[in-house]
Amino acid sequence: MKQTWLVISLIALQGLAAFKCAAAPERWSVQKAEGWASREGWLVGCNFIPSTAINELEMWQADTFDPGTIDRELGWAQSLGFNSVRVFLHDLPWQQDSKGFLDRMDRFLALADKHHVKVVFVLFDSCWNPDPRPGPQPAPRPFVHNSGWVQCPGREYMAHPERLDELKPYVQGVVGHFRNDPRIAFWDVFNEPDNLNDPAYIKEEPTNKLSSALVLLKLTYLWAWEVGPSQPLSSGVWHGNWDDPAKLSDFEKIQLGQSDIITFHNYGPLKDVKKCVQALRHYGRPIVCTEYMARPMGSTFNPILGYFKKQNVGAYNWGFVSGKTQTIYPWDSWTRTYTHEPAVWFHDIFRPDGTPYSRQEVQYIRRHTGVSGAGATTKVPN
Repeated sequence: MKQTWLVISLIALQGLAAFKCAAAPERWSVQKAEGWASREGWLVGCNFIPSTAINELEMWQADTFDPGTIDRELGWAQSLGFNSVRVFLHDLPWQQDSKGFLDRMDRFLALADKHHVKVVFVLFDSCWNPDPRPGPQPAPRPFVHNSGWVQCPGREYMAHPERLDELKPYVQGVVGHFRNDPRIAFWDVFNEPDNLNDPAYIKEEPTNKLSSALVLLKLTYLWAWEVGPSQPLSSGVWHGNWDDPAKLSDFEKIQLGQSDIITFHNYGPLKDVKKCVQALRHYGRPIVCTEYMARPMGSTFNPILGYFKKQNVGAYNWGFVSGKTQTIYPWDSWTRTYTHEPAVWFHDIFRPDGTPYSRQEVQYIRRHTGVSGAGATTKVPN
């Protein structure tokens, strides 16, 4: 154990030294970030995974990549006036076949572009199962929220920080390949890096996960900077309101101090969202909310999406089409038994056949994205 912590400390010190040297010239200026925001306009969309995939692996592996479903469901995103989607990647398909993985990413981008939708790719993710395995993925556990989602990278890296450098080719191969691609809005380098997944997987997390995740967060910015992407980098803060810089965690100092644009998550009611936006204004950069919308928690499109539009804060709700991720069920489905569809969906907008969960909700979204009157019927046309 002492040897492991020594390795972590050495990597952290080496990474931080390089990080301080590289950060100043590499991070975008405020003016450059504002110029990007002016060109992109108001980004509005959802976190996207096709309804036929239970996790990132099932979405991206060659045997289960599903362009037909992706095309159809991105068409529904376009019908709402969504102009962007946030999509999670994974290092394992890259390791299996990097060329094939890049080809599938390019096919996804082509389908998104067909529907006038830009893409935000997420490189790493600390949420849910710490033991991803390539190949056929498990069937969903009935009535359980995100029962099959997997972390990227998995435990084999986070428990062994001396292996983190093995992830550099994945980051630089992906970002470098698409570094000038105008179909990509920005790169989300690490989703909730300090999430320990309590209660679902807390007992299975490596004891050194947070130390390893902090090192990987720093390294990912460095690796991405080295290939010079034309798109901005970010990693979203997700708990707290970030009003007092003296109270920021080590993760938040990196996320807020090195991101080209500021991103955050909030699943609370409007008053909580307002506090977050007001606090993040102090950092003087464009702001995007990359996760929100959990109906039973008071995080609803009406009025939060309208507030985001007025504030020119980008908005990506969690979930889109109800499917194998089962995110219509709440987080507490890991500790509480559900036996049927909840009366109030937790996330998601459409059923698998394109029928909206709430016609009024869809109409509200369309009014704020500027496509009111389009598709006024209950079912969205293919």
